[in-house]
Amino acid sequence: QVQLVESGGGLVQAGGSLRLSCAASGRTIGTYAMGWFRQAPGKERESVACISWSGGTTFYADSVKGRFTISRDNAKNTVYLQMNSLKPEDTAVYYCARAYRRYYSSLPAKEEYDYWGQGTQVTVSS
Repeated sequence: QVQLVESGGGLVQAGGSLRLSCAASGRTIGTYAMGWFRQAPGKERESVACISWSGGTTFYADSVKGRFTISRDNAKNTVYLQMNSLKPEDTAVYYCARAYRRYYSSLPAKEEYDYWGQGTQVTVSS
């Protein structure tokens, strides 16, 4: 079993930045790709970013490309999402998740993930 706990969410003005963290416990995440998702009220959960097990490959949704950066520290069993130039449309609950595989050739869908955190709220005011 893997437990994933997100932190770092909050309220920020448009144009601001936040850094989300996802700390894993129970088992290592170092041999799995990891991803960040978000879900706004009334909308489907969407993939935001994914990082390969080594950190060498990353993928982003078009809506966040150039503004968000996913990274990982396997020694700390932690994954991060640096979010810059935030927009009101980025408002959502953000989730981290562990993928089934070590790496992917494109941004994987939510069906490719088996463990999920409880989420952290990000609210961007205009």
